[in-house]
Amino acid sequence: MGTSPHAQLPPDLLRGQRQFQTWREQREPGDSIPESLWAIAIRLAKAHGVSRTAAVLRIDYYRLKNRAAAAPASEPRPSGPAFVELTPPAIVAKQCQFEFDNGSGATMRVQLVGYDAADIEVLSRSFWSAL
Repeated sequence: MGTSPHAQLPPDLLRGQRQFQTWREQREPGDSIPESLWAIAIRLAKAHGVSRTAAVLRIDYYRLKNRAAAAPASEPRPSGPAFVELTPPAIVAKQCQFEFDNGSGATMRVQLVGYDAADIEVLSRSFWSAL
């Protein structure tokens, strides 16, 4: 009970294979692969590897490898989280004492009673941005 080779291909690679096949059916003998198809092949090679992409699209491995290496890198993805949960402010009824020191000699000592936790963040930002 073998599975079809098409069933194992990712959807984008299968779509690229179909686009190349359509171009091959309509091209004139001797036509070069259009730049639009090369762009697709390069994107797929960066996602799935040059060897696998070249085999599926039935194109020259070394030409694809050279084009993929010469192509500009895609935009860097942000390294931080895409979503940050902000919790509602928490009122703290207890007394709090803390000290800010910016490392260049400026120090601020604060004593709070019944404060909003978000106030500490605002206070610290204003202290460090003022210097």
